[in-house]
Amino acid sequence: MLGIWGTWSCGEAAMSRRGQTNGERAFAEDAAARETRMILWIILGLNWGVAAAKLIYGLMTGSIGMQADGIHSSFDGMSNVIGLFALWVASYPPDARYPYGHKKYETFAAAAIGLLLFGTCLYILQNSYLHWRESVVPQVTGLSFAIMLGTMAVNWGVMTWERRRGEILKSEILVADSLHTASDILSSLSVLIGLAAVAMGYPLLDPIAGVVIAGFIGHTGMLVLKEATQSLADRARLDADAIQQVALTVEGVRCCDDIRTRGLARHVFMDLCIHVDSAMTIARAHIVAHDVEDRLKQAFPGVAEVVVHVEPEDHA
Repeated sequence: MLGIWGTWSCGEAAMSRRGQTNGERAFAEDAAARETRMILWIILGLNWGVAAAKLIYGLMTGSIGMQADGIHSSFDGMSNVIGLFALWVASYPPDARYPYGHKKYETFAAAAIGLLLFGTCLYILQNSYLHWRESVVPQVTGLSFAIMLGTMAVNWGVMTWERRRGEILKSEILVADSLHTASDILSSLSVLIGLAAVAMGYPLLDPIAGVVIAGFIGHTGMLVLKEATQSLADRARLDADAIQQVALTVEGVRCCDDIRTRGLARHVFMDLCIHVDSAMTIARAHIVAHDVEDRLKQAFPGVAEVVVHVEPEDHA
C-alpha cells in the first residue's frame, strides 16, 4: 500500500509542479537561449558567405575540389538552420498531445540532415568520377589559394568562438556545430593540397581531393544519424550506477533499482524505484521521494523530470 500511494502522491505533486513550470517558461527565452540564437544567426551568414565564395570560384575555374568544399560549407549553414529551428520548436511547452514536450523535433531534423549529407557525398563522388573520366583540368590561380586560405581562416575563427561559447553556455547545439565546422576546415585543407598538386602538373589529384571531401561528409552524416537514431530509440542516457549512488545519499533510502533514462542528452527523463523502511509513514516517504528527485536534478543538470516509485524495504 505504501508503494502504490507513494508513487501516486509523488506523481500528483510532480504534475502540479510541471504545470507551474510549463506556465512560467512557455515561449520564454533566457539569456543563454538568446545568445545561442544570436550566435547561430551570425555564423549562418558567415558559413553561407564562405560557401558562396568557394562554389562561385570553383564553377568559374572548373575545380571539382572547390565546388565540393563549397557544398560542404553550405551544409554548415544548414546545420545552423537546424539549430535555429530546434531552438524555436523547443520553446513550445508540453501539452495534452505532447506531454513530454517537443524536443525530439530537433532529432528528426538532425536525422534529415544526416540523410542529406549522405546524398551530397554521393553527388560529389559522381562528379569526381566524371571529372576523372573526362580528364578535366581546372584553372588554378593565386586567387584560388587566397579564397581557400581566407575561408579557412574564417572557419577557424567560427569554430573557436562557437565551441568556446557552447562550453560556457552548456549548449550542445553550438558544440556539435563547431565540430561540423572543424570538418569543413579539414576538407578545405585537402582542397588546398589538390590545388597545389594541379598547379605543379598533377590534375588527377583534384578529383581525388573531391573523393576525400566526400569521405569527410559521409563520416559526418554517419555521426549525425547515429546520434539521432539513438535518441529516437530511447537509448539510456545516464549511467544507472551513478544514479543509484546519488539516490542512496538521501536519508531514508535503503535501496534503489529499476532505473531507466531516455530522451536527449541535455533533456533527460528518468524513473526509478526506491525502497524505504516498511515502518515509515506515507508522509515521510513522500518527502524522501522529493529529496531523491531534487538530489538527482542537482547531480545531473540535463535531467528534465524524475519519477520516483516508493516501495517498502521488504516488498517482494
